[in-house]
Amino acid sequence: MQEKNYVALKDLIIYRLSIDLCNYCWDIYISFDWDTKKIEGHQFIRSIDSIGANIAEGYGRFHFLDRIKFYYNARGSLLESKHWVLLLKNRNKISVDDFDILISKLNKLNYQLNLYIASCHETRDNI
Repeated sequence: MQEKNYVALKDLIIYRLSIDLCNYCWDIYISFDWDTKKIEGHQFIRSIDSIGANIAEGYGRFHFLDRIKFYYNARGSLLESKHWVLLLKNRNKISVDDFDILISKLNKLNYQLNLYIASCHETRDNI
């Protein structure tokens, strides 16, 4: 019996990028005062964490359409995260440097996630 090539979730590029982003954002979140955590911070960190959570859930699904749905959810959370990052910068809750780093990380993840979604569609079309 031939072994199938299997990529573990922890080795998936989009998942690793999302975890890196979560860790970076957590350090920012814990530095917020109580009001900032309550008003913008909770939604910011939840949207960031939701990206990786949806990638993980999609990766664990059997049917490709089910998987893709979760990857679209991850992309939606990514765009929501960009919204919160912009608001945090505009409200002077994060530095311009943190904003630039976060937008760069989000853009890189967005690009990789779009490629991954496209490859899932391509695999489906070739079945």
